[in-house]
Amino acid sequence: MPSDPTVPVRRELLVRQLETWLPGALHRSRRATVALAYAGNDGGSADAALGVVAEYADRLRGGRLTVLVLAGEPGDLPARLGPLQAELPADVAVHVVPGEPARLSVALKAGGAAGAPLFSYVDLAGGPTPPAGADPAVLRAAAGGRPAELLLCGGHPARAGLDAVGFPLVTEVDLVPVDGGTAIPVTFGTGSDRSLEAFKEALWAVDEFAGVRYRDPADPAARSLDIALDPEPGPLRRELLAELARSGPRTVTELRRYALTSTVYRSSDALRALTGLLAAGAVTRAPADGRLGGDVVITVVAGAPPS
Repeated sequence: MPSDPTVPVRRELLVRQLETWLPGALHRSRRATVALAYAGNDGGSADAALGVVAEYADRLRGGRLTVLVLAGEPGDLPARLGPLQAELPADVAVHVVPGEPARLSVALKAGGAAGAPLFSYVDLAGGPTPPAGADPAVLRAAAGGRPAELLLCGGHPARAGLDAVGFPLVTEVDLVPVDGGTAIPVTFGTGSDRSLEAFKEALWAVDEFAGVRYRDPADPAARSLDIALDPEPGPLRRELLAELARSGPRTVTELRRYALTSTVYRSSDALRALTGLLAAGAVTRAPADGRLGGDVVITVVAGAPPS
């Protein structure tokens, strides 16, 4: 059976986001929890996550970091993680627990995660029968940190579920294998603008030769996008035009925010897209001259063709 090209991409997204989250969590609180939950094989991501923990373990300063690993198919996971765990300081506790992601709430309660920073990575894609949707109890458990952050793979649709349990910032992307394999939805929830920006930066910094393309679940045309540091702005131009048609004139700041929270793009990509729309005459700006700053108001031109 050919390997799933989304596995290394999911692993890389986990590593990059953990590198963003962990320093802040260790600075903010004397205790924090990283929870990794897998419906099936972890694809090496648990090892990679412990590697990140090892990099930042010296910042604990007498605090306590708990790493919980739930695996529906633990296999050789304890043997693989054992040597890595042995290299960690005593302030880091690693617990490998056999069980499905549905047991996340129980594991977090037993690990004393309540009231402290919590980063959860829940991978539902690797199980024998991936669920059609994420268990609301799992989402509620992941939202219980103070603050909380969740990277969810599989279990689509998930945006509404993360909204319902209190994640104020949510973004989605589908990982689409170029060989025609099964697309894997990825949903990220956080309360931090900085973390959301970091996730989007990580998304477009993934290996462009990974054999994966991106798709915006909200795009009615279901276009696939090549991974690139400077992604193709055409789809974003069309999405910004549609948003302006729905909502009326918006400031550049509002449109950057829309790109960040409602598309697969970064807020910085909105500036490139708006520059293209202005050059094409599809939108106007007020004031008409000067820098394209955040308070510039953008208005769609009636009857302008899609860019």
